[in-house]
Amino acid sequence: MSNIAERAAAALALMPEEMQEQAVAYLYEQAEKLRVLKAKVQEGLDDVAAGRVSPFDMDEIRALVLEIAKKEAASES
Repeated sequence: MSNIAERAAAALALMPEEMQEQAVAYLYEQAEKLRVLKAKVQEGLDDVAAGRVSPFDMDEIRALVLEIAKKEAASES
């Protein structure tokens, strides 16, 4: 067992028994979130490497938002 795992086990042993399961469940939850985040970051890096991204153009985004807002306003009238 690694030093970190040994320390985590020792910390769990110090906790009241009713808190131990909750602590382990929390650690698993955080580990799963980290796994998903790492996968998403890798997906983004893969997209960049494959050329599936485009430059971020805030003016273009604003124009699209304004166009959508105008269409929605016109349809509500």
